[in-house]
Amino acid sequence: MAARQPFTDTDTADEAVRATCDDATTCKRFATSKSYWKDSYIQYFARSVGERKAPEINRGYYARVKGVNRLLDAFLRKTECSCQVINLGAGLDTTFWRLKDENLMPRKFFEVDFPTVVARKIHNIKTKPPLSRPLIETHSTDSLLLDAHSLDSDRYCIIGADLRDVSSLDEKLKKFQLNPELPTLLLSECVLVYMTPSQSSNLVHWAAETFHTAMFINYEQVNMSDRFGQVMIENLQRRQCTLAGVEACQSLESQKERFLKTGWEHADALDMMTVYSMLPQDDVARIESLEFLDERELLQQLLQHYSICWATKDRLNLGLSQLGF
Repeated sequence: MAARQPFTDTDTADEAVRATCDDATTCKRFATSKSYWKDSYIQYFARSVGERKAPEINRGYYARVKGVNRLLDAFLRKTECSCQVINLGAGLDTTFWRLKDENLMPRKFFEVDFPTVVARKIHNIKTKPPLSRPLIETHSTDSLLLDAHSLDSDRYCIIGADLRDVSSLDEKLKKFQLNPELPTLLLSECVLVYMTPSQSSNLVHWAAETFHTAMFINYEQVNMSDRFGQVMIENLQRRQCTLAGVEACQSLESQKERFLKTGWEHADALDMMTVYSMLPQDDVARIESLEFLDERELLQQLLQHYSICWATKDRLNLGLSQLGF
């Protein structure tokens, strides 16, 4: 019998990162229960609404969801959905189901995460008809390819993989019909920050090398060298969550630099306070009336410490560099 591998610090850190997936899901579930935005699928991944979240957290998630969706939807429209999407570190995200409801589905939607997260998501999909039905409706044969750590249909695929192992990731995606010739959108939300700078650079470089026409949307922390940023780091460290890639989160410039140094042609970045101010203001007024916010300054500080960075390369001359806010 093989000797059991010792439990390492990396295992503990990975477990803490996996726990952030549940945090995001419960926060989104609570915000949607308060009508910040509509998501009729999140309920199948988070059993209950859970404890109350502070208004600034709800508004922060609203800005994140609306900001990322704005860029994603713009890419889908620009390519007329003749493209593929890869959600890296997707967790229990529900974007595939939203896109199907809105008739904005790409040719294929891929999700990648730790095998344990993927196993949970597959279980939820298998046991919840509102999740499985859209997969079956968009699939041409009677059977889906399914095992413990992957599920593949014509239009949706979820794969268990470690994003730090780029060659294995590449192999798994190609096994499930990833097409390097199609315009491709890659999405990561609070994922690269948990990888070392060399690991995230390798991933971003692999994407630039693999796809000739692509967009990469990255949502994560920024301005982390000030006092507020240090407190955020300390809070996460208390939960055994180390931000291994925090040096790329020092500024909007350092966020853009990561992409420009690894083969991307064009990069932009905005902090979330700026994004929040550029969202449709009638809807912002609506969500601001949902709950009283005692300290607007805290919301501003929070939003100034997160950003969306997006990078493009565009051999097909689709005009991807013009996409933005």
